[in-house]
Amino acid sequence: MEKNWVCIYNTTTVYLAEIAKDLLHEEEIDAVIINKKDSNYQFGILEIYVECNNAIKAKHILKDVNS
Repeated sequence: MEKNWVCIYNTTTVYLAEIAKDLLHEEEIDAVIINKKDSNYQFGILEIYVECNNAIKAKHILKDVNS
């Protein structure tokens, strides 16, 4: 991941990560999901990253998304 990207959201649920990413894209914020789940046992987290200059706006958009 590039140095100017920060994690602004994490969840253990795939569909919540996808919803969060879609909400950010609707607001024209580029977002990337990093899947840190173990592929065999399905434990771990998914993280949403955005560019640093969009972090505050992105956190505000996602404040009501449950994790």
